Amino acid sequence: MGIEVVDIVDGTVGPAAFYGRCSTEDRQDPRTSRGWQVGAARRFIEPFGAVVVEEFFDVGQSRSVPWERRPAASRLLAALKDPDRRWTAVVVGEGTRCWFGNQFSLAAPRLAAYGVDLWVPELGGRFDARNPSHTMLMSVLGGMSASERQHVQARVRAAMDAQVINEGRHQGGRAPYGYVVVDGGPHPNPSRAALGQRLRVLALDKPAARVVRRIFAECLDGMGDRGIAAGLNRDGVSCPSARRPEQNRHRRGDGWQGGTVRAILNNPRYTGYAVFGRWTKYEKLLDPDDVAAGCVVRFRRSEPGKVVRSLRRAHPAIIDVEDFTLVQLRRRAKAAGGLAALSGSERSGRTTTRVYVLRGRLRCAVCGRKMQAGTRPCEVFYRCLVRTLRPDSPVRAWHPVTVYIRESLIRDVIDRWLVALFAPDHVDETVSALVASQTTATSSSTVEDASRSLVEAETGLRRFRNAIASGVDPVAMVDGINRMQAQRAAAQAALSSAAAQPRLSPSQVRRLVTRLGDVEETLNGGNDVAVEALYARLGLAVRYDAFQCAVELSIHPGCPSAAGSVRRPRLALTALCLTPDSS
Repeated sequence: MGIEVVDIVDGTVGPAAFYGRCSTEDRQDPRTSRGWQVGAARRFIEPFGAVVVEEFFDVGQSRSVPWERRPAASRLLAALKDPDRRWTAVVVGEGTRCWFGNQFSLAAPRLAAYGVDLWVPELGGRFDARNPSHTMLMSVLGGMSASERQHVQARVRAAMDAQVINEGRHQGGRAPYGYVVVDGGPHPNPSRAALGQRLRVLALDKPAARVVRRIFAECLDGMGDRGIAAGLNRDGVSCPSARRPEQNRHRRGDGWQGGTVRAILNNPRYTGYAVFGRWTKYEKLLDPDDVAAGCVVRFRRSEPGKVVRSLRRAHPAIIDVEDFTLVQLRRRAKAAGGLAALSGSERSGRTTTRVYVLRGRLRCAVCGRKMQAGTRPCEVFYRCLVRTLRPDSPVRAWHPVTVYIRESLIRDVIDRWLVALFAPDHVDETVSALVASQTTATSSSTVEDASRSLVEAETGLRRFRNAIASGVDPVAMVDGINRMQAQRAAAQAALSSAAAQPRLSPSQVRRLVTRLGDVEETLNGGNDVAVEALYARLGLAVRYDAFQCAVELSIHPGCPSAAGSVRRPRLALTALCLTPDSS
């Protein structure tokens, strides 16, 4: 009738080799897993008069990894070529643990080519390639194995998401810089608690937490990632891999990098909430031209909708949610500006052997940029060159070719003003002026400029939307829309920062001034390092007007107003002083 009858397969088995696998994802003891798989294989073939003479067992290998890339399986395949091997058959304890997808169709022909039989418990005997039922069943088992793996992954991820959202549980891994993992009591799962497992929670690492607050504070002050990293290296602050080398064996611990600072600024766990799923694993073909080579696991950022956050605080916060949000808004506004924003940004501070006390604090009043420090024999100077401006900058029309000023001239003016400001007989007036400056902060020109910029951005975006609705190609407006969105985000960040500024009482301001110490002694001591530190604590800012030969001085002393806050109180004093002709 056209139906071919398959010959009856001989049921005898010679000496056999066992193969099994245990994945770390199973959360099962490898020793126990190997024991029951070997036991199942022996119970399966012993009635046929066979015995297991050699064992091959892979630990920590996912079933999706091809046999050629599994250590024990690759040794088994290599032993096929050995004519003196002690076994003539291969037996497994469970087929779905050993093969995934189409792996069986790739491994079985190799075994058959060397005369090795394959015994699978799901088949009830030896695999026969001539039997279509065997081939179909093994194909189904491969699909079931892939489906089982995907279902396990989905269930585990759903359970971990629920634990983070409802309980704020730490899901393991390295603690973020600024935290340490400590004992959190018995495990909430009774079965695991009975085995002695303990819950792990995050606690503050106070010295590192202060560094994290410093990083966020300097970011809010306008410093870039590399500038912050350079300052930390200059001050001898240990980087994360140097502070915790046991958690960072893959790092060299050779100092702070811009990427390290960027990772800290983008980590929402510093707000005290548990966050899970920011990175996700995905499988990528090892060789697109050879699908049988399998996939390798890679990591990438998850989509925002797949990141979960706890409903309440799960560990001590280092940064306020408002400060973290403000940092993200400013960084996104800068990134949305594209190359134009990057080309107009300022240089970060570079590590130098000489101390420049006004580095990063002296700006050109014509263009608003930081002036570059330099040295000549026996003197330090600062300059601003017109050739370093962007070619399309409108300031080039009236900017001098070179704005030049000696440091000694400006320091004399600054020191006289600060000595008079913090003199014992004048300190009460200074404290009163600093306290009063908080009441006028919200009506400053910065807020007015931010409000005006926000209106301009909203108007520009509305015009773009109207143009697109009238039929203009949206692609031609991408750059303009990005520019307006960046301007709007920056203006909103400035307004939210001004509205949420902390306030200090007169007693707090007086303590702040007292901690400065003897200002006159520090300025006249001849120690440039101490003077630079004093300028930093005062938040000194200097603008030099080359046309009027004058400097505008301002101080913004402050410190975090509360635990977790990195915003400085809005204290400010300004003065306009004339300087001798710098030429």
